[in-house]
Amino acid sequence: MKAVVMAGGEGTRLRPLTSNQPKPMVPIVGKPCMEHILELLRDHGFEDVVVTVAFLPQAIRSYFGDGENLGINVQYSVEESPLGTAGSVRLASDVLDETFLVISGDALCDIDLGKIVEFHKEKGAAVTIGMKSVENPLEFGIVVTDEDGRVERFLEKPSWGQVFSDTINTGIYVLEPEVLRHIPTDRPYDFSKELFPLLLEMGRPIYGYVCEGYWQDIGNLDQYRQANFDALDEKVRLNVGGMKIRGDVWVGEGVEIDDVEGVEGPAFIGNYCTISPESSVGPYSVLGPGTTLRERGRVSRSVIDSSCYIGRNAVIEGAILGRNCDVRSRARVHEGVAIGDQVTIGDQAVIYPGVRIYPYKEVEYGAQLHESLIWESRSTARLFGQDGVLGLVNVDLTPEIALRFGAALGTALKRGARVVASRESAPAYQMIKRAIISGLHSTGIQVADLRTLPAPVGKHHLKTQGYDAAFHVGAASHDPEAVQIRLFERKGIALSARLQKEIEKHYTRQELRRVPFSEVGDINYPARARETYAHDLLSSLDATAIKERGFRIIVDYGYSAASYVLPLVLGPLGVEVITAHAFESDSGPSPARLRETIESARRLVPAANADFGAVFDRSAERIYLIDEQGREVRPDQALLLFLQLLGDSGRAGRVVVPINTTSQIEEVTHDRLEVVRTPASLPELTRVASEPGVIFAGAVGGGFIFPDFQPAYDAMASLCKLLELLAVSRSTGTQRGAISEIVAGLPRPTLIHRQVQCPWALKGTVMRVLNERFAAADVDLRDGIKVFDERGWVQVLPDPDEPLVHLYAEGETTAASEELQAEINEIVSGVIEREEIGARS
Repeated sequence: MKAVVMAGGEGTRLRPLTSNQPKPMVPIVGKPCMEHILELLRDHGFEDVVVTVAFLPQAIRSYFGDGENLGINVQYSVEESPLGTAGSVRLASDVLDETFLVISGDALCDIDLGKIVEFHKEKGAAVTIGMKSVENPLEFGIVVTDEDGRVERFLEKPSWGQVFSDTINTGIYVLEPEVLRHIPTDRPYDFSKELFPLLLEMGRPIYGYVCEGYWQDIGNLDQYRQANFDALDEKVRLNVGGMKIRGDVWVGEGVEIDDVEGVEGPAFIGNYCTISPESSVGPYSVLGPGTTLRERGRVSRSVIDSSCYIGRNAVIEGAILGRNCDVRSRARVHEGVAIGDQVTIGDQAVIYPGVRIYPYKEVEYGAQLHESLIWESRSTARLFGQDGVLGLVNVDLTPEIALRFGAALGTALKRGARVVASRESAPAYQMIKRAIISGLHSTGIQVADLRTLPAPVGKHHLKTQGYDAAFHVGAASHDPEAVQIRLFERKGIALSARLQKEIEKHYTRQELRRVPFSEVGDINYPARARETYAHDLLSSLDATAIKERGFRIIVDYGYSAASYVLPLVLGPLGVEVITAHAFESDSGPSPARLRETIESARRLVPAANADFGAVFDRSAERIYLIDEQGREVRPDQALLLFLQLLGDSGRAGRVVVPINTTSQIEEVTHDRLEVVRTPASLPELTRVASEPGVIFAGAVGGGFIFPDFQPAYDAMASLCKLLELLAVSRSTGTQRGAISEIVAGLPRPTLIHRQVQCPWALKGTVMRVLNERFAAADVDLRDGIKVFDERGWVQVLPDPDEPLVHLYAEGETTAASEELQAEINEIVSGVIEREEIGARS
């Protein structure tokens, strides 16, 4: 006997889960609902199945194919226009030449189909309707039968005043093929509303069979959630994948889990999920294949579809998530929330009960969402952040995305251009770098692959060998598991805003140059890049003065590949070096966080009686200093330290700093040094640093530039220049004192920095109001708005990557700075509050 599975449902009440997939494809414990139905048919001997499809038919056809994987033969009947339940089956009438069964692909059940067929044949019925007793029949069609099971009356979705039975129509039918002749072809036609009442009126034998077993229509989100919970409670007999442990926990193939005791049943964990240490899977949790739950994350009473990412300390309770969702750290998703495919929930965001978020939306950092997000969306077309492209590997940054990014970069460059590539250790960085290189090759770009070397070496190779661009793949400073792609253009400066926009344009539009076979880019591996870098750096130093001083220092490489390069410089300088956390191999230990390496160096410096300590970030671009007493030199003080030493050295020229750094810079610089301020962006800082006459540039955060070597952040060059400046003051010929003594003589810092949450849509309003308010004041509009008065200055600077604004304030004393900061904070917060109240009213 053949079976017909009705799978044309659009599932509007299940949105956003069904916004971009048919209703029968919503997953129940790791499989589409329709797959469970097909397995039920197979287990009851139905080998030939016709599937009627209408909404997004290819999603069903591509998943099930011809049914071979399930051991059945599947054919498809496609509705070009809506035909109704009966009309869709009639469309397949040419293959339905004997008694056949009809069943819905979006109602979960384990009913004995063989008994319905047997009853049908026994009664000699034209139609047999599978019925089920339910507590609340209001949402279904009621069927009334006599003692023999013959149907006497139908009523579709009655009110309580019309309820005269609790047996409802399950949508499971056994039909004789001749009944299809009564279905018109010129309009939609329904089984229960039209065909069956017509046949009843004609006196045809229609019977109802009360089924035993489980049956649940998946018509809305509550029913969908309940169907998953019932499967976990084994109220419905299903073929659930994976291994069953502890009686009520299913664990799929390839699951990585630190402690099974952290899983509280009943629960389902699909194939290739990753459950990190200290995370918690609570009762009635369904995790689809490929889901990642990070440290201290918690999921309970929730259904999560495949390939979702749940960040550290995130909590999901009683919610439903679609495919490929990204829930960031410390986000919270409450009871009754439903989230569609490919939605990003930002750090610390809160989604309140009952909210629905439709596919492809992004909820910004720290947002509190009380209403459903259907049409509005913050655009995610922007690739670049403040310091390159950042994302979690295989979440935000997949090989496919990296390949497309490489092609976009190549398209933005001229055909035949040359690019330098480098990376940090770890296979993840290697994977992303290779994907980018493949994308570049597809556009005809030649690549020099430095393999595992620090970013400054790549920038130096770019500058000295006349390449057109460079990129470096490595760890983000705030999260060693996040991948950051840094890009540089000629001279080694950070990628300009103009070129960033050009790359983003090609990436988002997918307008990518594809070259023919003969023009595909080539790759080479420069043999002596690190030796050339070391030679050129040594040539820029007063090696004699450094040797005579006889330094002993601690260098914590932070597992960076700078340990391949720096010994080639410090050795000839006669510096005694004690190192920690040197690069070992791609399969070496997991990288430590920056704070951990700084604390380690603090303990090591006094123990080794060293002159000072230097800690590198993973890319060897930023340097963090420890004085001889084991105290960390604050980043703002480190900037002043370099400027003080430069001034004392007698050198003349321009020094470049961002506009939001302390005014104490002018106090420590001598008359021979001219201070130039730039917008608070790395591309602007490095661009101005590359101009003639600039001898130094730097910013708070450990990034320093010595343009006579290269106009880019370089921790190795910064360390060597510091050694030179400490060795001898060229103006006096006297040896410098200890770092702690120099720092003690610097002005006490009074600059205050605060952040205020500000929705993206209100950033422009905040800046407009501030410009109007301070129109007559002494202001600097180079970047944000900076306001000066007799007490000091304040600056308001919108963040380019997050929904917040930065507030800076500096007076002569900390108390004066606090007063200034409180005043500007009151103004900014007041603007945001008034606008939000106005939007709600």
